[in-house]
Amino acid sequence: MARSTSPSDFLIREATRPDAAGILLCLSEAFEPYRSRYSLSAFADTVLTSDTLEQRLRSMSVFVATTPAGEIIGTIGCNLVSAGEGHLRGMAVRHTWQGTGVAAELLSAAERELRAMKCSLLTLDTTEPLTRALHFYEKNGYRRSGKVTDFFGMVLIELVKTLTE
Repeated sequence: MARSTSPSDFLIREATRPDAAGILLCLSEAFEPYRSRYSLSAFADTVLTSDTLEQRLRSMSVFVATTPAGEIIGTIGCNLVSAGEGHLRGMAVRHTWQGTGVAAELLSAAERELRAMKCSLLTLDTTEPLTRALHFYEKNGYRRSGKVTDFFGMVLIELVKTLTE
């Protein structure tokens, strides 16, 4: 059951290198229920390692949601992929915080960051098992582009959103 939250229950901020262990824990916990539906390589690419997280921190803007005590309860990454186009990756919210508004606030933070980078088109990819995520993104203005690709032997669905001023 989702907990009742207020805006003071968590804070969204840019991630720093000392956040690495908390980000890895968040990703692992959020995706563990889907492990059996992922190929080994797809799961490893999704939950990351210390090295791949370090690469992400260097190449993307990564945000975390934290409790007042500093516990990382959610994360998302975003980056500019071409002029006017931004990409979102690695959205995860710890199990006990799902359904509390953390995901929506993380998504808003990433969208603000990409809007500041002059992006008008946003893309993200998700896998078929993540039906709840698909519904969340669609509820937040993303639509399926029709582009479906292979992700380590899994179906990867692209979603897009046009940002307006």
